[in-house]
Amino acid sequence: MLNLSVLLEDSARTHPDRDAVVLGPTRLTYAQVDAAANRVANLLVERGIRPGDRVALSCPNLPQFPVVYYGILKAGGVVVPLNILLKSREVAYHLRDAEVKAYFCFEGTRDLAIGEEGRKAFDEVGSCETFFLITADPAAPSPIAGAQTLGAALAGASPVFDPVATEATDTAIILYTSGTTGQPKGAELSHANTVMNVLACNRTFRSTPATDSHVLCLPLFHTFGSTVQMHTGFSTAATLHLVPRFDADEVVRLMSTEEITFFAGVPTMWWALLGALTDTVDVDRIARNLRIGVSGGAPLPVELLGRIEERLGIRVLEGYGLSETSPVVTFSDPEREPRPGSVGVPIWGVEVKLIHADWSEVTEPGAVGEVVVKGHGVMKGYFNRPEATAEAIRDGWFRTGDLARRDEEGFYYIVDRAKDMIIRGGFNVYPREVEEVLMTHPAVGLAAVVGVPHESHGEEVKAFVILKSGAGAAPGELVAWGREQMAGHKYPRIVEIVDSLPMTATGKILKRELG
Repeated sequence: MLNLSVLLEDSARTHPDRDAVVLGPTRLTYAQVDAAANRVANLLVERGIRPGDRVALSCPNLPQFPVVYYGILKAGGVVVPLNILLKSREVAYHLRDAEVKAYFCFEGTRDLAIGEEGRKAFDEVGSCETFFLITADPAAPSPIAGAQTLGAALAGASPVFDPVATEATDTAIILYTSGTTGQPKGAELSHANTVMNVLACNRTFRSTPATDSHVLCLPLFHTFGSTVQMHTGFSTAATLHLVPRFDADEVVRLMSTEEITFFAGVPTMWWALLGALTDTVDVDRIARNLRIGVSGGAPLPVELLGRIEERLGIRVLEGYGLSETSPVVTFSDPEREPRPGSVGVPIWGVEVKLIHADWSEVTEPGAVGEVVVKGHGVMKGYFNRPEATAEAIRDGWFRTGDLARRDEEGFYYIVDRAKDMIIRGGFNVYPREVEEVLMTHPAVGLAAVVGVPHESHGEEVKAFVILKSGAGAAPGELVAWGREQMAGHKYPRIVEIVDSLPMTATGKILKRELG
């Protein structure tokens, strides 16, 4: 028997009075987070949630996120974290596809109507039975008519709960990813998948109980933030200082006032952090406390890596992984000389090799091949998609679609991403999904979406559009329309109207000629 919630429960038992999550004046101890999660579990059982039922969660980095997340797990449910930037159409798709039974959704902010979009999707999807609105103030009334607040629903719920006994191979989380094409697919991760990945991370980070304090600005709905920081941090009774929306100045403020030992971010976050280290900041104090820095989500430029080491005096550990692998596959080895530009070596318990298109192995050092992964982190499969699962996994090996080379000492270097995928600010954007939405616009006849270089985001989303005969639409109009239809990281900021697109003889668009 194994339930992922044991990561919280063990720390609550051994370090009940240690701060678990901190946000502004709010400081919750491990005992308090565990008791609150128990209330959520009791609520779910009372509302008819049974082991294996899917429960969705749309919430930024707030104390309510881990409370609800672990409460779902304690009840034997499957957590379906959703990107808070999704629009109602996209949320509805996920609720239907995952066959979600209950949905926890944050009310949102003045700038981001998470609750309104979520409630609209819930009302559209008849199969989702229960909706709970998470409010910043648990005692506040619901700002959305007909929506019960989580605070009101938990009134009178018991803080004691005996977690449902789940098997190690039972599904704990469904993470949505498009791979490289088509609609998003739900990667099923078992309790063991994530627990083992957490243990491997702690081995890499040399973590010891009740010593680390994290700045957590990576979104918790993403596997990088949830596994590498939340789960890994909770497993060692670390203190997590939450940042709901990344702000480099706020991160520096926390590093200057708290004894922060652990910072993880995508390259754009590291870039912004360096920019915020002005002459008025006590950089020496920050550097003395900072024990470890982690970068992932996109390749870290070698020049930026050098600037970080020079300014903060730490080695940044770079890693590589995917939602389908729980996520970490490789990481820099702290005990070995760094290899700038490398994503490191396979973590404990994971095998990696490079293959040709026919699955034959690439053995010569320096040669490029597709990355395939085997080990404790490989997902069970894509939810309700046996054909897609069979295509991605063969004999336990997961085919990533990413290209890499390996040097003579076993260090891996990612040389290209999964075909056509764009990484904007650390978020994956899948061109086909954006193209399909664009082509629902009445004036758009054909669209091709590519990534173009961007100074701070790494890549920006650009769309080349051919208009329908006789139709008219300005680029700005299509940008504004896309903003209404797609999540903030997906819609194209740049639209170019063209008369034709470069194609092969078979009609395939040659995206490499676009930019």
